[in-house]
Amino acid sequence: MPDPRFAALARTIVRHSLRLQPGERFLIEATDIPPEMVIALIREARSAGAVPLLNLKQNLVLREFYRLSDAAGLEEMGRLEASQMAGVQAYAGLRGSHNSAEFSDVPEEQMRLYQKLWWQPVHQAIRIPGTRWVVLRWPHPAMAQLAQQSTEAFEDFFFAVCTLDYGRMAAAMAPLVELMAATDRVHIEGPGTDLHFSIRGMPVIPCAGEYNLPDGEVYTAPVRESVEGRIRFTARSIYRGVVHEGIELEFEKGRITAARSDNSELLNLVLDTDPGARFIGEFALGVNPHIRRPLLDILFDEKIAGSFHFTPGSCLDNTPNGNQSVIHWDMVCIQTPEFGGGSIRFDNRLIRQDGRFIVPELYPLNPENLLV
Repeated sequence: MPDPRFAALARTIVRHSLRLQPGERFLIEATDIPPEMVIALIREARSAGAVPLLNLKQNLVLREFYRLSDAAGLEEMGRLEASQMAGVQAYAGLRGSHNSAEFSDVPEEQMRLYQKLWWQPVHQAIRIPGTRWVVLRWPHPAMAQLAQQSTEAFEDFFFAVCTLDYGRMAAAMAPLVELMAATDRVHIEGPGTDLHFSIRGMPVIPCAGEYNLPDGEVYTAPVRESVEGRIRFTARSIYRGVVHEGIELEFEKGRITAARSDNSELLNLVLDTDPGARFIGEFALGVNPHIRRPLLDILFDEKIAGSFHFTPGSCLDNTPNGNQSVIHWDMVCIQTPEFGGGSIRFDNRLIRQDGRFIVPELYPLNPENLLV
């Protein structure tokens, strides 16, 4: 018998996240996903009158393709998928993985070619600006192990966090969006962190289940050359299958002038990919009440309640600060007491202390209020 949680998640994706309409073409890109979940999405899409299309993948196969393909092959795959993406109105990317480090031994140059010739033309150029889209990671024993939970407990957590009352969250986010839109200077302090930058004039975007599942962040971008100071990230970060711990960055006039981690050589190799990789493309606050500690999966970790993330690399199209790069690496700093605490000030007004909003209009975003 199909798991009824699959049907509930399919309804969230089709009805809330994508708001599919009759006749719309809907691309389901499923990587290492149980067929029962893909079937649930097809059925829900058809019940909404949409036209589902399929792109089924496996990471084990993709690793070998990335590793052995030349530029011509990667570019042709990008061209084929770009043509497919340009023909749809909505996209759901369901990404499972039996091994989060599957691509860790793909040569760096091959991954750069993939991002430049395949990922960027399909997703950054077409999918993100041109479709209604949602992406999610699928629960798997490897993720449960990283989260230090049993498989059953992690699955329960996953379905709870992905079917949260996102309408309530959206309403609670509205005052934060208004406040950030009126803010010039941001000052963040914490252990190893004393960071200043401006967000003046930048668009502010709330995320409450429309693009990511799970969701729960409000993001913008710093003025590109305004970032000054230093930051120490309190959450481990996984990028291209490699885990980095203790990332520390220093800034002058917006540029990362020094970068350290337990794998500093590889960290700096990524930041030297292109000139934009050493500037920041995104600043966001995480508010999801179910997510309280890092899982080494950025779709979860960037939503941690009491966290913020600061992103070397390209800005997003709807928060343009002029920074362009093939890199977009969300690095997460958690400011709850168990991770060392910290403060965020907007124009010298204390907004959040030790991960909790302390101004009345933002109280609804604290975890106990979102879970009511």
